[in-house]
Amino acid sequence: MASADLFAPLTLASGATLPNRIAKAAMEENLAGPGQLPDARLISLYRRWSKGGTGLLITGNVMVDGRALTGPGGVVLEETTDLAPFRDWAKAAQSGGAKVWMQINHPGRQVQVDQGGNGWSASDVQLDLGPHSKLFVKPKAMNEAEIAETIARFAATARQADLAGFDGVQIHAAHGYLVSQFLSPLANHRTDSWGGSIENRARLLVEIVKAVRAKVRPDFAVAVKLNSADFQRGGFDQADARAVIGMLNELGVDLVELSGGSYESPAMQGEAADGRTLAREAYFLEFAVDLKGLAKMPLMVTGGIRRREVAEQALSEGVAVVGIATAIALDPDLAHHWRKAATAAPVAPKLKSKNKTLVAMASMAFVGAQLRRMATGKEPAVNSSPLLAMIAGQMRRGGQIKRYRRYLAARG
Repeated sequence: MASADLFAPLTLASGATLPNRIAKAAMEENLAGPGQLPDARLISLYRRWSKGGTGLLITGNVMVDGRALTGPGGVVLEETTDLAPFRDWAKAAQSGGAKVWMQINHPGRQVQVDQGGNGWSASDVQLDLGPHSKLFVKPKAMNEAEIAETIARFAATARQADLAGFDGVQIHAAHGYLVSQFLSPLANHRTDSWGGSIENRARLLVEIVKAVRAKVRPDFAVAVKLNSADFQRGGFDQADARAVIGMLNELGVDLVELSGGSYESPAMQGEAADGRTLAREAYFLEFAVDLKGLAKMPLMVTGGIRRREVAEQALSEGVAVVGIATAIALDPDLAHHWRKAATAAPVAPKLKSKNKTLVAMASMAFVGAQLRRMATGKEPAVNSSPLLAMIAGQMRRGGQIKRYRRYLAARG
């Protein structure tokens, strides 16, 4: 396929148009300021990315409930949150011509004990991370009222994002977070209408999509991030993904991003717990190819892509948008470089260890360090140490936890 197609616009079902087919996939920034709000750092970071030529910027996950965060530096947007800093964030992200979607999320059971907060989930099934399991809360199975409240929270956050000037939202239903927990038979042992069959396990996602679409303007994009598989034996699998895509076909979803994995099996970083070997680049392309005939909406594939020729291969296979994460954290001008030369392919260093959880944590810390550099006006340091980044991140986390605990206490 000709390289120009990578830079062709894409019009979505809602009428929104993406300027090109390159998206910055969500990466957790952990850069919230006081009150768990975006501050000058996030605004600076997204202004930098917007200058890089990427057509779509998807934010790191914004929490729909301040009592449950994926990390103590997470941004929270609720029905009563002040929108002024979010308006500044949206304008900065759009300043270079990009569209910006807010990823909205609830962590469910993936909440660490030391930060505090709720550990709601589909069932009371503890995360299985071996010796690291004790770092996470013991989950509580949600009751009907808590499920209804959470659906309403997703809708309220989407409405707030719309009012703040964002171009769309992406509902996070992957990577082992709350919606993904309902989808997975390993985490969802319910015997009521929210568990059992894939239709029941997908009910939370379906109800959230409906509630969100009812609260936002017609040309506001509503997207979903979905696991193609959990990459765990007995977990959410490709057949389940096909069934969910079929349900989303009828709900006016603008785009589905295919990813995979969870904290227990970090396939999104190239590691699978079920023994499958993932390709070096475009981890989930084969799943996208399998699903494209079923999906009525455009598909986006994310996972390891760093070369233009691989991105073009994905387009030639029928994928509509390519998501870039680590590579665009290392080279925020990657899209511009791809326009000029096919050789731009940034590679992140990896911690050498047999402990997959430790490797995944170090990789995330390394990416986070590059985001913090750009947030303070510096360029990425591509040869820095993942181990040192992880150590520094843990030290910084202590201060974030203290601030978040004060935030929780002030909520009452």
